[in-house]
Amino acid sequence: MKGLILSGGAGTRLRPITHTSAKQLVPIANKPILFYGIEAMKRAGISEIGIIVGDTRREIMSAVGDGAQFGVRVTYIPQDQPLGLAHCVLIAHEFLGDEDFVMYLGDNMLEQGLEGFVNEFESARAKGGAAAPTAQILLCHVDDPRQFGVAEVTKEGHVKRLVEKPKDPPSDLALVGVYLFDKTINEAVRAIKPSKRGELEITDAIQWLIEQGKTVRHEVLRGWWIDTGKKDPLLECNRLVLEVLEPRNEGSVDASSQIEGRVVIMKGAKIVNSRVRGPVVIGHDTVVENSYIGPYTSVGNKCNIVHSELEHSVLLDGCTVNDVHKMSDSLLGRNVEVVRSQRRPRALRLMLGDDSKVELDA
Repeated sequence: MKGLILSGGAGTRLRPITHTSAKQLVPIANKPILFYGIEAMKRAGISEIGIIVGDTRREIMSAVGDGAQFGVRVTYIPQDQPLGLAHCVLIAHEFLGDEDFVMYLGDNMLEQGLEGFVNEFESARAKGGAAAPTAQILLCHVDDPRQFGVAEVTKEGHVKRLVEKPKDPPSDLALVGVYLFDKTINEAVRAIKPSKRGELEITDAIQWLIEQGKTVRHEVLRGWWIDTGKKDPLLECNRLVLEVLEPRNEGSVDASSQIEGRVVIMKGAKIVNSRVRGPVVIGHDTVVENSYIGPYTSVGNKCNIVHSELEHSVLLDGCTVNDVHKMSDSLLGRNVEVVRSQRRPRALRLMLGDDSKVELDA
């Protein structure tokens, strides 16, 4: 079985972070989101992975390389325009061949691994017969299914119908963004027409399989699922991953500092006269001095946190936070500086990129 990870999206909902960075490389607990998907495939026994890339291809290729750091082989498949998930399957045909494959959205985060999901599909196909599935989808119970692609399923566990963002949903089971297919999907993506938004929809391709009498299985997700495409869900995902953090200290902590709970301090980091209350991860060569780092915070590499208090936040590499009280629920891009001005008169002085958002207290 092969893997296909979709990493070509522009990430408009995470701007301005994604004006200069791929959304799939925004870190969760100091690890790029995309890496979690690659590692999940590796644990499921998948060693050949194709990655669909768009405008941010150079950055993604630089971060992932040939896949050797994960124990896999990576092939990059360029998508010049975002023409839909089924279009990704279409352009990946040379890489996929006639192999079964798992397709995974590169900005999704799942608590559940892929091992059981893959094994169930392979076991069902190995039994053969007319009921052998050509596809399998992962579903999740959601509060408002009108925002998602929704599945109607039979008592036997087969998918009867798929509807995209229905006004009157047939169930509360939404498509998560993890799919398993055999080679029949290659025929399906060539048979469908673009939707009203001009894209080849994977829901239409799966619906085509159903209408051809093919068996489409489903599983219901165990644990949490988060689309990290917006700030607040990304911070919530960071919190959930940090909850299971295994503490370790590879840096230095002076005698006047306090480390509480699950805290990871990476090599070269220095904690000076500060309190760090986990779960927290502090990146390589970061300095925290005369500060408080509160729960559910990820601080990237080579950051400087001085005379400040922050919690429930994600800071990418190279950030400086100086004399700030207090910062919470924040996402800072690379090399961002947040400092208290010493100039007179005191004033709020900002330099913000497109699509920035600033919330001020009273």
